[in-house]
Amino acid sequence: MVRKYQDMPVQTREHMRDGDGAVKLTEILTQKELMGQGRLFSQITLEPGCSIGTHEHKDEAEIFFLLQGEAQADDNGTPVTLRPGDMLYTGPGCYHSIANRGSEPVRLVALILFDEAH
Repeated sequence: MVRKYQDMPVQTREHMRDGDGAVKLTEILTQKELMGQGRLFSQITLEPGCSIGTHEHKDEAEIFFLLQGEAQADDNGTPVTLRPGDMLYTGPGCYHSIANRGSEPVRLVALILFDEAH
């Protein structure tokens, strides 16, 4: 299967997880295509000033892989700066947030996988 970027569904979420501004999600695979192993595999774009608010992952893990820009993240209480090629893993029972405080868009790939107990 090949899915061209221009054919991937896009949605915009305002104040995602009580964050600032709008977050653009480009769906790479649907939840059905993840075959019960996860619920999200998307490219996320954060324009300057936008963020995804602090939230916990229960019975699942989320991976962010930064493609473009510089992001400020909270890694379970530890502030970190992410740059292209960096990865942030948030395991079950942990929390995170991510924000674009720069002047260029931030693009990242996000994958949410279910814990074995799910």
